[in-house]
Amino acid sequence: MRVPLCFTSPAFARIGSTDTPTWNCPMRLQRQLRTIRAQAGKSLPPGVLAMMDRVIADLKARGVELGALRPGLQAPDFALPNQLGRTVSLYETLERGPVVLLFYRGEWCPYCCAQLRAMQMALPQLTAGGARLVAVSPELPDHSLTLAERNALDFDILSDSGAVVARSYGLVFRVPDELRDLYRDRGLDLNARQGRPPGEPWQLPIPATYLLSPSGVVRFAAIDADFTQRPEPQALVDLLHDRVPAS
Repeated sequence: MRVPLCFTSPAFARIGSTDTPTWNCPMRLQRQLRTIRAQAGKSLPPGVLAMMDRVIADLKARGVELGALRPGLQAPDFALPNQLGRTVSLYETLERGPVVLLFYRGEWCPYCCAQLRAMQMALPQLTAGGARLVAVSPELPDHSLTLAERNALDFDILSDSGAVVARSYGLVFRVPDELRDLYRDRGLDLNARQGRPPGEPWQLPIPATYLLSPSGVVRFAAIDADFTQRPEPQALVDLLHDRVPAS
């Protein structure tokens, strides 16, 4: 089974020297993601999944993941509105302990929703490990609120207008024309959902999952231009309970 491109800090000695660790945990989320893809294959017009696979392969060939923030580096601070309009500061949140920081594409993405629901289920274990959970997308706050309500999410869902924060983490890419046309034909207007002018190029963040120490240092990163791939929440729980440095 393929897992998302994962990187960890050298501080996690038990992981060893490989870039892609094998997690000893149930693959509950992975099964959900495979089911979503299988259902998409049945409901989408012929050739659409193959086109998406070509787009993903092209993004990887262009190295769009390589500019993303890596373990050992300092996470940029930010302050963004959550789904209720309250401003949330990353470094103020870090004052209370580690932060699991997710960048996701939007409320419209079934893979993102599956990951966020899985993280919600793991929230008690993350909290027991001293961590806070924060998710960020370029969508307007109304969509963040819809996402939280529909999926019963009990953590901060932040709105990153213009994907300014995602860009500072090296995660933003321009949506290829064929993928833009597919989304538009299915009634999805990313610029409208993100509050951007109609004529601007469409953009999205690469889905990314970070674990930040209280000092803001990246201790774990799972980054994958293949939006169907996400790490298991249990991997983060294990890191929090076993290997996260205090600073």
